[in-house]
Amino acid sequence: MGEKDSETAPIWGKPQQRESSNIHPVNIESSTPSGQHRSLNRSRGGSYAERGRGVKEFRSWFPWLIPCFVIANVVVFVITMYVNNCPKKSGDCFAGFLGRFSFQSTRENPLLGPSSLTLRTMGGLEVKKVVKGDEGWRLLSCNWLHGGVVHLLVNMLTLLFIGMRMEREFGFIRIGLLYLISGFGGSILSALFLRSNISVGASGAVFGLLGGMLSEIFINWTIYSNKVVTIITLVLIVAVNLGLGVLPGVDNFAHIGGFATGFLLGFVLLIRPHYGWINQRNAPLGKPHKYKMYQVILWTVSLLLLLGWFITGLISLFNNVDGNKHCSWCHYLSCVPTSRWSCNREPASCTTTQLGNQLSMTCLRNGKSGSYILANPSDSRINSLCVQLCR
Repeated sequence: MGEKDSETAPIWGKPQQRESSNIHPVNIESSTPSGQHRSLNRSRGGSYAERGRGVKEFRSWFPWLIPCFVIANVVVFVITMYVNNCPKKSGDCFAGFLGRFSFQSTRENPLLGPSSLTLRTMGGLEVKKVVKGDEGWRLLSCNWLHGGVVHLLVNMLTLLFIGMRMEREFGFIRIGLLYLISGFGGSILSALFLRSNISVGASGAVFGLLGGMLSEIFINWTIYSNKVVTIITLVLIVAVNLGLGVLPGVDNFAHIGGFATGFLLGFVLLIRPHYGWINQRNAPLGKPHKYKMYQVILWTVSLLLLLGWFITGLISLFNNVDGNKHCSWCHYLSCVPTSRWSCNREPASCTTTQLGNQLSMTCLRNGKSGSYILANPSDSRINSLCVQLCR
């Protein structure tokens, strides 16, 4: 399903070729003398190159799953904004001409999106609800939510650029599994270290695709010619993105967890049979082994590490283990404090007093106080004011 008849090159670099620019499948009768071999070819009505077009390894898959993922993320964001209904629930909105779909005030959410209360309602990752509320499904649902238009655009453009190229090469099943499982792995690591805030976004899954790209080069090492340059380029891309993750408000643990999961999963899912890539002129006598020894070793070790990580992570999470207590410096992986910003991730919390139409509020985080003329404010409105006051 989803295949095209045209040939394609691997995602990174070009396959190695020794004498010919064509790649042919291995003929299990290669021990036939050369004269008989050529005669046998002609009697079968075609050359190896012609018959090679029917081999699956030479075909490009039509990428339809990744675009569906993008559409699903956009639809979920639209639904989230519909539920948010800023004009009715908060009142202080940005781009009010959008009506029900207008954004929360940029002082509350600079990413142009919904309130944190709406993200919590829609399934954002909140550790207390996962551990004490038996809502483990939030480890998956949070990957389909986004904090705003800016957040959504960055993730979806990256997903399209990376994901569609990978789906053409490996098909929708393997890339779909890589995307979903990597997002889940990123959520687990995020929940272990970011204990108080709400986490959303497809970043962990997208980083999983980057991790899978890197491990795919290693496990299919022999078929690429410019692999060193490709590895350096890919590592630099990942390093820059992880470096940006130390800014406040970014869940870098989801990035790291997704990348690590995708890297291990790439060894398991993206391994290719090498006989489809061997040049016929240099084919060994008899049928070659489907996998090389180093591929089998990498596949086995990665699968064991992956299973160990998921089992350990889930057991620790549902036993309410705080990863920061076992790693005193790990919090710097997600945010590095400077004189310009703080890494305090505690959720906004305020004390409120209502006297007639006057609402008095004090932020418990920074001690700031404010008074507002509001009659019977909604919970969403109070939460919005509290978030702005605590910034």
